[in-house]
Amino acid sequence: MMSARPSIWQLAFPSILGNLSYSLVGMAQTKFISELGAEGLAAAGAGQRMFFAMGAILMAVSVGTTALVARAWGAEDYREASRVTMASLVLGSAIALVVGILGVIFSTPIASLFGLNSVALEMASDNIRWLAVFNVAFACNFILSAALRASGDAWTPLWISIAVNIINLPLMYMFIFGHYGAPAMGVAGTAVAAGLAFSVGGGIMLVMWLKQKFRVKHVSGGWWRRERLRQLVHIGYPTVLEQAVIQCGFLVFLMIIGNYYGTEAFAAYSIGVNILAICMTVGFGFSIAGSTLVGQNLGANDPDAAMRSGWRAVSYAILSMGGLSALILMFAQEIALFFIGDEPETVRLTVQFMYILGAMLPLLAVDFTIGGALRGAGDTRFPLVATILGLLLMRCGLAALATSMGLPVVYVYAAIIGDYVLKGGLLLWRFHSGRWKKAVTITPVST
Repeated sequence: MMSARPSIWQLAFPSILGNLSYSLVGMAQTKFISELGAEGLAAAGAGQRMFFAMGAILMAVSVGTTALVARAWGAEDYREASRVTMASLVLGSAIALVVGILGVIFSTPIASLFGLNSVALEMASDNIRWLAVFNVAFACNFILSAALRASGDAWTPLWISIAVNIINLPLMYMFIFGHYGAPAMGVAGTAVAAGLAFSVGGGIMLVMWLKQKFRVKHVSGGWWRRERLRQLVHIGYPTVLEQAVIQCGFLVFLMIIGNYYGTEAFAAYSIGVNILAICMTVGFGFSIAGSTLVGQNLGANDPDAAMRSGWRAVSYAILSMGGLSALILMFAQEIALFFIGDEPETVRLTVQFMYILGAMLPLLAVDFTIGGALRGAGDTRFPLVATILGLLLMRCGLAALATSMGLPVVYVYAAIIGDYVLKGGLLLWRFHSGRWKKAVTITPVST
């Protein structure tokens, strides 16, 4: 029976492995780029931030996809789950195309926002431009993977992610340094390698989907209905606003670091985020599991089971991320030296940032899992409020205060802790209240 719901670990474990594979490739990318110096690392960090910014609207589409597919699957309406997938893919691809075109046109003005020196600015501009070229390929992978996970299939996205990363790693080495006949593109080579790898992965997923190899099937008709699109937009638009707040907040935060503390501080932030991303993959895995099971249980009209799923997911995430954080922080100095050993100032700042980020990883686990559970229920408005208060008011406010007082950059880094203390507390209160159970009413869509 396809209606049998998977356990948290059945969903979380393959999602963790898939995200872990991306993090390992990201660490390899950091190591390769470190040979280009602090300018290269800063440019890669700026490109990574804009990659997330371009994907912000796609995340909103995927949140709607997850909520609606999971609800339909829990209610055993498998054809509706397939129609939602088709509508989401068309909508997401169209949005990705528009955003990609804008990214190509405005890559240099965007890169100039980070306060980088002229060398790093040119690298960052090229990196952003090439990432924008492949935005539709990223969208296809993102949305189809979200639909599969919402149906309970977390293994297929894992195999696709492994294939993507197996392709990405050697291409990255070729295009960064110009080996085996490829042009030496420096930092932009990471974007070209990733774009080509995701194009292959997205092509494989589309072919398998069209050949009806997935749990969510390809449908040629009945998917373009105003009610269905309205539900996707209704659930997704607060996430668009939340992602806009997140990207603006991160942009302000990085602008403070880049403009007032220099390239070394900016590079240290980029290194620390990539290294500790390996811990964050655990949180993302439990976030996917929590959102899927909350949505499926609500679709099956079992809100108590949905509540239990959310609490179990956050408990596992806190324990897992806390353990990994402690392990990595034990070797913070050695890891920083491995990535950029010949620049002592960048190493010193990297270690400081890693300690701070590691200290708040349990709080980040709450953000990922409880935020994911609320979004799986379709309650996307409250996470928006929590993000505004945590990121804009707390993080950016504390960072600006530290800068105005002339404090070292470590105090700016530490503002992240205040962000997640406030946000995590608000999300826990919301989930405990149970108001999310009736935050959104999903109405059947006529075929």
